[in-house]
Amino acid sequence: MCDKHLHDEIGDDHMSANLETPLRDDAFELSAEEKVEKIEADFRNIMETLGLDLTDDSLKGTPKRVAKMFVKEIFGGLLPERKPGMSTFENKYNYNQMLVEKDIVVYSTCEHHFLPIVGRAHVGYISKGKVIGLSKMNRIVEYYAKRPQVQERLTMQIVKAMQEALGTDDVACIVDAKHLCVNSRGIKDIESSTVTAEYGGAFKDNEQLRKEFIAYIGMKTPFNV
Repeated sequence: MCDKHLHDEIGDDHMSANLETPLRDDAFELSAEEKVEKIEADFRNIMETLGLDLTDDSLKGTPKRVAKMFVKEIFGGLLPERKPGMSTFENKYNYNQMLVEKDIVVYSTCEHHFLPIVGRAHVGYISKGKVIGLSKMNRIVEYYAKRPQVQERLTMQIVKAMQEALGTDDVACIVDAKHLCVNSRGIKDIESSTVTAEYGGAFKDNEQLRKEFIAYIGMKTPFNV
């Protein structure tokens, strides 16, 4: 592939060094309902440009449905009020080993082609006096996944949020996901997945700890009830 075509495929700043999601300064000036209204009009124009008949009963409600889905569902992580509370608790039982929440479902959207990213996140930490509710870990993953993303940034954002909540650097995250921009277009490789990892504190410094974390992820948990 020539350099020009490679650039067209990847785009600028594919590997952005910025940990934060790229947002304009006025990103939160419009209310959610105002955003829905504007996107509805924009998506109606897209459908009409494609030649679709929006008077058809099956299509006439689509612009509004898509707009609501964008703002309130698949990109709900762009709404600051959706950020989960980071309430923590004192580690009264003095559990000082690794805690891992594995197989957290990830539904995100590739910011280059706006196609789904679907996979699993595995998050671990070692308490330094605080613990966090298990469901909060799932909600942190969901919040940062529900926005246009690159998987590298998503992985780092999850770790940073956990570190800030727990007051410790000892946090790790691995994400294994399929990108439909690879699986359904372009190369159309339906088998490949992408794995990213971010290690902080003891996880970064201690190879044995990383191996233990990966071993926990590989454990199977059958539910034969």
